[in-house]
Amino acid sequence: MKQKSGIVAISGQPNVGKSTMLNGFLGEKVAIISKKPETTRDNIRGIFTEKGCQIIFVDTPGIHKPHDLLGKVMLSRAQSTLMESEIVLFVTEKRLAFNKDDENIFHRLPDPKKDQKVIFVINKIDKVKDKKLLLPLMEKAAKLYPFDEIIPICALKQEDLDRLLEVIKSYLPEGPLLYPEDQLTDKTERFLIREIIREKVLNQTWEEVPHSVAVAIDDWSEDEKTGILNIYATVYVERASQKAIVIGKKGEMMKRIGTHARPEIEELLGRHIYLNLWVKVHEKWKKDPLALREMGYTE
Repeated sequence: MKQKSGIVAISGQPNVGKSTMLNGFLGEKVAIISKKPETTRDNIRGIFTEKGCQIIFVDTPGIHKPHDLLGKVMLSRAQSTLMESEIVLFVTEKRLAFNKDDENIFHRLPDPKKDQKVIFVINKIDKVKDKKLLLPLMEKAAKLYPFDEIIPICALKQEDLDRLLEVIKSYLPEGPLLYPEDQLTDKTERFLIREIIREKVLNQTWEEVPHSVAVAIDDWSEDEKTGILNIYATVYVERASQKAIVIGKKGEMMKRIGTHARPEIEELLGRHIYLNLWVKVHEKWKKDPLALREMGYTE
């Protein structure tokens, strides 16, 4: 059997289910998930390997008009992944399809003359009672770009993901394994821990906070007596009012965030941890090149 491998970019507007798709393909949680738009800030590679096949799925930041330096970095990373991949999944949903943001993505898709495959994926079709309503959307998509496939799915249903996975495999080029067979992602444990903590902040707080939050791992060390790993992390926000929200009355919100994050981090590392969280204000950090580098968003 000839070996097939390739990079598959999962692209689209924020909050269309890209991270849910990635985790579903892998059967493991690699990308954090939140109902808040623009949750994904970095290209996250999830590596799917089976006999004769390796697919490197790349969950890209949602493509949107950037409002600050962080937004520009996110857009640049998403765009570069579109260009370097063998297959692009352009993910949308019926509720969002073909507004100005979707039209902006059409202009960023690979040149049809290039040897890249582009699949139009309509997600969240479980929310569409009459599936006939998808037909006009599919017809319009076919007129706007010469997609290799147009596939409606619900990313929460494994049978839909399996069906899409078979289509992706059929377009994969021949090539060697790019990663070891047992590797699940290219991200470090520190990156994944930061993301777990940020996910809990996103899901426990409300509108004012999510887009202003970043997490940095300050230190971690093992207690020689107990063997417990001590992890010290800082949650950054942009304003004092946001700091008060994240801490909560008598520190209750911060305790809740830690309580939800700790079990996932322990499962990731396979050991007991002590998680120490602090909250600091860093005004306009999303516009500060030095801050973005310190928080791991730029090289």
